[in-house]
Amino acid sequence: MAKVKYYYDADTLSYRKIERKKKDVFRKSTFAVLAVVLVAFFGFIGFSQFLMSPNERTQKREFENLKLHYELLSKRIEESSKILNELQERDNTIYRVYFEANPIPEEQRKAGFGGVNRYKDLEGFDNSAMIKKATKELDILSKQLVVQSKSLDEIVRLAKDKEEMLASIPAIQPVANKNLKRMASGYGYRVHPIYKTRKYHWGMDFSAPKGTPVYATGNGVIIKAVRTRKGLGNYVKIKHGYGYVTVYGHMEKYVVRKNQKIKRGDLIGYVGTSGTSTAPHLHYEVHKNNRKVNPVYYYFNDLTPEEYDRMLEMASVENQSLD
Repeated sequence: MAKVKYYYDADTLSYRKIERKKKDVFRKSTFAVLAVVLVAFFGFIGFSQFLMSPNERTQKREFENLKLHYELLSKRIEESSKILNELQERDNTIYRVYFEANPIPEEQRKAGFGGVNRYKDLEGFDNSAMIKKATKELDILSKQLVVQSKSLDEIVRLAKDKEEMLASIPAIQPVANKNLKRMASGYGYRVHPIYKTRKYHWGMDFSAPKGTPVYATGNGVIIKAVRTRKGLGNYVKIKHGYGYVTVYGHMEKYVVRKNQKIKRGDLIGYVGTSGTSTAPHLHYEVHKNNRKVNPVYYYFNDLTPEEYDRMLEMASVENQSLD
């Protein structure tokens, strides 16, 4: 039986019975029930942590560990992608430009994986979305790495070709400056020394004492080494590759043989006056793609700008050739 409660009324100087209204009773009862329910709910959640089985606790730790490793993996993929993007930029704008190769189009570098669903086997798991996202990022990165690797292989090949080409192009004088008396005659129309008529002179004549060394002007292979009393006399022809051939005429003698490989600066013979020649000199020609071209444009490796300007000036004088 509930206890009866009273309160003291100061106006009447007497105790009065406390009357409890039904709505107040209902409100208090409702609050009490809700409080009990909430305490029970949160208590159950907290207590359920202690009620988890060892297997459930292990799975939870593994899942938290998986999430941590996934975040680290995503960060590493992002950092690797940034490095790869910088390399791709240098590849297109520096390396391939220098070696005269076309840049790789963006759509080729970053093309997606079309067709069937490549990640269907990864569906149906608790963490499928996370696994699929990581796998797709790795696939894209791997494909870009393959494209970039092939591009760098091509750059290495182009670099080797470029190095070989630069070593093969005729780029020095066949007779050293210290041994030259003068550049006797240049490329173009000149007066023939015997017939005294204007005739096209297809090379350059370097006047030097008999026996002066003659050097190969670029890497190549000897394709002709001929001794004759006519025309160019004792002469050598070198095939350099890349469309270049050089001819060295009127030599006293040569010291190479057919099919011999030579390098720029190797000794091939000595200045003479063999064949149709009026004085000791070397007749030198440069052929490019089966056309005879002016050799004066191929001395950029061993002449200073001042020497080269002087050479151009002398080569332009229409004088009498020595052959």
